[in-house]
Amino acid sequence: MKLIFKQRFMSWLDSYDIYDEAGNTVYTVKGELDWGKTLHVYGANGGYLGTIKEKLQWFSHPKFEIYIGRDYAGIISKRITFLRPEIDMEYLGWYVEGDFFEWDYGVYSADGDKIATITKELWKFTDTYVIDVKNPDFALNVLMLVLAIDAEKDRRND
Repeated sequence: MKLIFKQRFMSWLDSYDIYDEAGNTVYTVKGELDWGKTLHVYGANGGYLGTIKEKLQWFSHPKFEIYIGRDYAGIISKRITFLRPEIDMEYLGWYVEGDFFEWDYGVYSADGDKIATITKELWKFTDTYVIDVKNPDFALNVLMLVLAIDAEKDRRND
């Protein structure tokens, strides 16, 4: 299953639309003014599905909590390295490997099975990612992870 993740052009708050391969809106993401970055995810029918919420800490790199529905599902943060991005996460037993430029990622299970591939499309006006999820049952979980990674990158660039 492929999802196309596009940030809305000229949006004051973070907001994204996520489309399937046929161009249908599958998810909508809306940012919220809050202490730290907060993103809410909604299904195509407008029903609430989950939240990404920055966990504010002094003198530490940003961490983002992931909630599926109202239930805490995990947390991610980026470890400072020189060769490529290292993402620390406690989320479904998964791990992420990314390239030096932080454009492309692989998501893997604890057993090393590939769950998804995330590729940033270059030369676009807004952040655009293609998310290729091997099992459609994991689509929301992978989307939440991609949103948390993108929020962490945005926070570093603020």
